Amino acid sequence: MTHPASGDCVFTVNPATGETLGRYPFLSEQAVDDMLARAQEGFLSWRAKTLGARLDLLHRLAAGLRARKEELARLAVSEMGKTITSARAEVEKCASVIDWYGEHAPALLRDKPMPVPMGKAHLSYAPTGIVLAVMPWNFPYWQIIRAAVPILAGGNSFIVKPAENTLGCGALLNEIAQDCDLGDVFISANLAREQTARVIADKRISGVTVTGSVRVGRLLAGMAGENGKKTVLELGGSDPFIVLADADLDKAVDAAVTARFANCGQVCIAAKRIILEAPIAEAFTERFLEKVRALRLEDPMSDGAFIGPMARTDLRDGLHKQVQQSIAEGARLVVGGEAVNRPGAWYEPTVLLDVTPGMTAFREELFGPVACLITAQDVDHAITLANDSAYGLGASLWTQDERLGLALSQRIESGGVFINRITASDPTLPIGGVKASGYGRELTELGLHEFMNIKTVWAC
Repeated sequence: MTHPASGDCVFTVNPATGETLGRYPFLSEQAVDDMLARAQEGFLSWRAKTLGARLDLLHRLAAGLRARKEELARLAVSEMGKTITSARAEVEKCASVIDWYGEHAPALLRDKPMPVPMGKAHLSYAPTGIVLAVMPWNFPYWQIIRAAVPILAGGNSFIVKPAENTLGCGALLNEIAQDCDLGDVFISANLAREQTARVIADKRISGVTVTGSVRVGRLLAGMAGENGKKTVLELGGSDPFIVLADADLDKAVDAAVTARFANCGQVCIAAKRIILEAPIAEAFTERFLEKVRALRLEDPMSDGAFIGPMARTDLRDGLHKQVQQSIAEGARLVVGGEAVNRPGAWYEPTVLLDVTPGMTAFREELFGPVACLITAQDVDHAITLANDSAYGLGASLWTQDERLGLALSQRIESGGVFINRITASDPTLPIGGVKASGYGRELTELGLHEFMNIKTVWAC
C-alpha cells in the first residue's frame, strides 16, 4: 500500500498488516536533469556495444536476479501482498525472459532481406534513444523486466517509474542493475506526476511504454502524442473465460479458480467474466462455488498460501463499491462480498451470479477477488457476450472440439485467445490488447522491434 507523507515523498505500507515500510522522496528537479543526462550518455555508449556485449551484461542481470530471488520475493510480498510462492516464481520468470532474448535476439535483430524488383533491399534495426516506462504494482518485477529487456537488447536505454506502492521493488531492481554495470541504461526513478510529464516532453526520450489503467494510459499517451513520441499501451482488461457445453468441467473449474483468484484477482488478464453455456451452467457453478468457499485468506509470507490481501485499502474499498453497485443492479451475491475486519487491505473471495450486460460487474474491470458468472444461451450468444466489452486484452475458451475452438478464436475481439488453458504472459509469446486495452505488443520479436528504427535499405 502507499500513502503520501507530504508533497515531496511517499510511504510504502504492508497491505497485510498496515505497517509502514519505507519513505521514498521524489527526485529533485536537478536530479531529474541529471538522470536524463546520464541515461542519454548511457544510451550513446550502450548502442555502440556489440549485441553480444549487451546480451552478456543482460545475462549478468539474470544471474543477479536469481542470486537475490528470496530477497526480491519477500520485498514484493511486503509491499503489495502477493504470496511468497508467486513472488519467487515471478523473479524466476524475469530471469527466463532474459534467457529467451539471449538465445533469440541475434536472429531477430539480423538484417532481413526484402524482395524487390531490382537491386537488393533489406530491413535493419537501430535503437532510437531513451524509453520511459510507467509500470504498475501487481507484478512489480515482471512488468518492469519484460519491458526493459527487449528495449535494452535493442540498444536503447530505459527509465522506469514504478508504482508508488512498490517503490522498494523498483529500487532493488535498480541496485541489482547497477551491480551488473547497467546503471546508466537501467534507471528506476520516483517521479512526481509533473516530473513525468516533463520527462515525456524531453527531446531525449524516444518512446513511452505504459502498463496500467485506461485512464492513466490515455493521459500519458496524450502527453507522448503531443510531443511526437511512440507509445505502447497495455491497459485494463475484462477478460472472458468461456466454457462451452462440451468442455471438461473438472479442468475448467480448477482453471477458473486459478484464473480469477491468483494474485488476489489483481491481474490484467484475469478471468473477470466467466461465461457459461446454458447446458453446463448449473453443474459448473455448483463445483466452482464449492472450491471458492474452500479458499482461505492466509499470511502471504507463508509457504503454500494461495490468496492474501489486496494491494491497497483504496483499491479494496473501490472494489467493494463495485460489488455493492452490481448487487443493487440485480446481481446475486452467493459468496463473500465483505472487507475483512483486520488491519490491511483484506477482502473476501467473492462470487456474483446472474450477472448480465449493463451491470457494473459486466461493464467495468473488477480488479480483485470477485468472480462474475454469466449464462449464455448458446455458443453464438457466448461469443456475443465475450465481445460486449470496451476491453480486448485476453480470453480463455474451453471446449473439447479443437476445430470449433480455433474457429471461435477468430471471432473473439482480444489480443490473445487461450484454448483450454488460462490466459498468461509468457516469454515465448507476445502480449497486448485491442480496443480500450491498448495497442502495441510486448515480448518476443514484436516487443523487441517496438522501439527500434526499422530502416529500409535499398541498393541498386
